[in-house]
Amino acid sequence: MDSKQSKMNVLMLPWLAHGHISPFLELAKKLSERNFHIYLCSTPINLDSIKKRITDKLSLSIELVEIHLPSMPELPPHHHTTNGLPLHLNSTLQKAFEMASPNFSNILKTLGPDLVIHDFYPSWAPSIASSNNIPAIKFVIGGAAVLSVTRHVINHDGGVEFPFPAIKLQGYHETQYRHFLENAKASRDRQVAPVNEQLSCNLVLFNTCRELEGKYIDYLSVIGDKKVVPVGPLIQGMIDDENEQSDIIQWLDNKGESSTVFVSVGTKGFVVLPLKSGDLSSFLFV
Repeated sequence: MDSKQSKMNVLMLPWLAHGHISPFLELAKKLSERNFHIYLCSTPINLDSIKKRITDKLSLSIELVEIHLPSMPELPPHHHTTNGLPLHLNSTLQKAFEMASPNFSNILKTLGPDLVIHDFYPSWAPSIASSNNIPAIKFVIGGAAVLSVTRHVINHDGGVEFPFPAIKLQGYHETQYRHFLENAKASRDRQVAPVNEQLSCNLVLFNTCRELEGKYIDYLSVIGDKKVVPVGPLIQGMIDDENEQSDIIQWLDNKGESSTVFVSVGTKGFVVLPLKSGDLSSFLFV
């Protein structure tokens, strides 16, 4: 009997950013230890960057599946990722991903997975899975605290205080956050995402754990429309890329205690820090 037939086959579709693909891959590794066969689907340029993290043993349970985006003159294949993508092409990449729905439909029909685990984007993943009688589950690669604040603001529109005062926006920051949510809602209302969201299973996976965010997990499950299931924290093991990281580790070994700050802002984040000379000896940006 084919080993795939004796396992539950899961197709994963992360957003086209390494900050999303990496936790999806870590979740795939965890599931592969529990008799799941994983198809990890992304663009060729993204899959090329993680092939070395699929060991011979993992390759028995994790297959990389290419999804090709429509040809666009301003978005050549090496830009089918947020890694190194010029800022003005972000919306173009989102548009191209949205246009790839026929390719994803063909992938589902060819592979016939038992389950689809998808990211917040693209919007069509749940509906295409549903049309093929395949259940779909969203996987949120971040924590539950911020999403619980967001859902609270949306539900109560400022009329009720957030129950956990440790996280509280005030003044300018609260105003700006509300403007952000209003703009996001207006954009969302113009798309089919709200309809497709209802087609996902009645639970959502979060890259967090109860030890860190138990109260936010419970609150989000109550005020949201889905049960929150923590599956993390999912952290890339150092052993996976020991050679790649050795230079960084050696560099850190030469630094004094409390002399280096690690800042991770993602592939679309830009940070400017005005520091006086001598405040910190080193910064490590990712």
